[in-house]
Amino acid sequence: MNHGTDTLLTVTGVDKAFPGVQALSRARFDLRAGEVHALVGENGAGKSTLTRIIAGVDTADTGRMSLAGRPYEPKSRAEAEAAGVRMVMQELNLIGNLTVAENVFIETLPSRFGFIDYRKLNEDARAVMRKVGLEDVDPATPVKLLGVGRQQMVEIAAGLSRRCCVLALDEPTASLTDSEVELLFTQIARLKSEGVGIIYISHRIEEVLRVADRVTVLRDGQVVATRGADEVDADEVIRLMVGRDLGHLHPAAETRRGPLALRVVGLTTGEKVRDASFEAYRGEVLGVAGLMGSGRTETMRALFGADACESGAVYLHGSDEPVRVKTPSDAVRKGIALLTEDRKEQGLFLALPVRANVSITRLADISTAGWIDRRAENEVAGRYVEALGIKCWSPEQAVAQLSGGNQQKVVIAKWLYRDCDILIFDEPTRGIDVGAKFEIYQMLTDLAEKGKAIVFISSDLKELMAICHRIMVMSAGRVAATFDRGRWSEEDIMTAAFSGYVAT
Repeated sequence: MNHGTDTLLTVTGVDKAFPGVQALSRARFDLRAGEVHALVGENGAGKSTLTRIIAGVDTADTGRMSLAGRPYEPKSRAEAEAAGVRMVMQELNLIGNLTVAENVFIETLPSRFGFIDYRKLNEDARAVMRKVGLEDVDPATPVKLLGVGRQQMVEIAAGLSRRCCVLALDEPTASLTDSEVELLFTQIARLKSEGVGIIYISHRIEEVLRVADRVTVLRDGQVVATRGADEVDADEVIRLMVGRDLGHLHPAAETRRGPLALRVVGLTTGEKVRDASFEAYRGEVLGVAGLMGSGRTETMRALFGADACESGAVYLHGSDEPVRVKTPSDAVRKGIALLTEDRKEQGLFLALPVRANVSITRLADISTAGWIDRRAENEVAGRYVEALGIKCWSPEQAVAQLSGGNQQKVVIAKWLYRDCDILIFDEPTRGIDVGAKFEIYQMLTDLAEKGKAIVFISSDLKELMAICHRIMVMSAGRVAATFDRGRWSEEDIMTAAFSGYVAT
């Protein structure tokens, strides 16, 4: 890798505190022109906070910054962008009712005679979208109709379309397939050649070591090390991040399949899900692989009653009689839980405290005569805060104030409290640091050993292969193949994933 030589950005002695949390303490950082400088650390380590300060989203309590040798003190995101500093945030910043093209060029909409020139807008958008693998998406499509993964690509396309000297990417590949990651890396290489400095945040350590020139590690709001990416390996970075040796990142999966828990037959919701049939057993982790848009999420939403089905049947616990699941409430009453891909929009009440988000699935158990017993609610929430290692100053803290990874743990906590027999986890490790991933892998394994049926959707094929007993592969809305543990290979799974898109 070619390291930049001109210092573009410096951050010195930055402190930042939120209620009950010291997010940053004497943080330091520098970025050179034409380099990728990665920020890594566990959830809550301060990575996103530091980047948000650089991007003008938050302001530091103390410390100073300089940009291109001049004092740099942005009071807002708009001020930072005017100075050439842009950020693609982990949490999407799109306007759902606007089209893809409008979101990409929201600040520079082309006009003609005082009206938006939609022909030029859509043409310009297609050129940018092609760079990130969205050539099959109509730029006139409202963003709200896209899945989270594709919305992430729209956000990245918008960031890449605007000229800047510093570009911050916060977990840009969290929802992307391998081919989409390659397209992103191609664009990063182009920006580097143009002298752009890139701040790169990711929990995927192998990815960081591949794309970055330097790596800065944060722990508990403090910078513990800055190293050249060619000077460290993944184990060393992880040790610096967590301050301990995690050993093997994936627990060994053992096949202890119990009775049939779930049988889905002929599930169809139009073009997105077509005649999907599969089974899940107690005591196993069933992985679900496939390309973005393959129908993985849509299948589980239809099963859960969140989306309407045209046809199909769901059978539980070996019964020959199908169950009626028309709404999510029906599914939960039948013992089915769905941890959604989009935690903010579909999984949490952001303004409410941790305790309320955890207890929401079993309010009757902590209520008397219709009134919630606050002490019982806090005891329940506290138990899961401790068990899952949720970083918050107390169960009274609003979920909106937590880091993305800790928000994900709160979603997991509410379903663990509900104690459903069939647990569907849609991208549960998205945006989660490596230490927390290990905890979630172990949790899934423990739940299976307790007799739960686990359905685990992930874009990370390696983690599926590490912890699942079987892997079901979806392609173009259909179940393309199912592999037993020991009888799969990465090549076989990817061949199945592409099979629905290849003309025969």
